[in-house]
Amino acid sequence: MMIMSDSFRVAKQQDIPLGSGVISEVQGRSIAIFNVAGKFYAIGNHCPHRGGPLGEGELKGPVVTCPWHGWTFNVVTGMHPENQRIKVPVYPVQLSGDEVWIQLD
Repeated sequence: MMIMSDSFRVAKQQDIPLGSGVISEVQGRSIAIFNVAGKFYAIGNHCPHRGGPLGEGELKGPVVTCPWHGWTFNVVTGMHPENQRIKVPVYPVQLSGDEVWIQLD
């Protein structure tokens, strides 16, 4: 697979166990990367409520819960499940070998 020039390596696949997330700093942005049933997703790490670290939240299926105040977000769409006007940025993910890459806009 060809990696685009605006893509950045954020982790190795084995560094993100099933049902968990990690945080990576990329070009001044804090990004949360999650492994949902073997598929990887990347969203902005900061909860829009009070800036909580979404990458440290509990992941149930594709929904992460902010560890600070319990706001939830779908890691596939970035949307808050109960209010579609609230969302976090979503970043495309590519896999190359055992590495996880994200593309910034």
